[in-house]
Amino acid sequence: MKVFFIVLVILFYSCNNKPDLAKEEKAIRDLLQQERKAHFDRNAELFVSEFADSMISINKGKLTQTSIEENKKRIASYFGRVQFIKWDDVAEPIIRFSGDGSLAYAIVQKQVILSYPDSLQHIITDTTDYAWVSIYRKQKGEWKVEANASTNK
Repeated sequence: MKVFFIVLVILFYSCNNKPDLAKEEKAIRDLLQQERKAHFDRNAELFVSEFADSMISINKGKLTQTSIEENKKRIASYFGRVQFIKWDDVAEPIIRFSGDGSLAYAIVQKQVILSYPDSLQHIITDTTDYAWVSIYRKQKGEWKVEANASTNK
């Protein structure tokens, strides 16, 4: 009887310990919307608020690992030079989770249109199609981006 009770407790605990993936997917989608808002508001602080302390980035054939402060400085400089016209999904983001719900990834495809002044202060409009994958880890109850691999067309 004692063994049966222990097995019951273990089963109960494991069933209650399963993550609510619908809730977690909504949290990741909310972060993706926050990224869009950060771009249009040109708010580097908001954008990096979802980054892990040391994020790994793969872009243009290079791997870099930077702190939040380094990212904030780089992104603030970029946001200060451009104005976003469009930063929209071309396809529905694909979001998947690890079995225990502690890791997730989002695959995103966007078209980005922005404008910026050239050296003669003429406004240039640029359109680029991007695809990337962001890898998230749950840290202290919040999703944080640990790695991002990006490419453009």
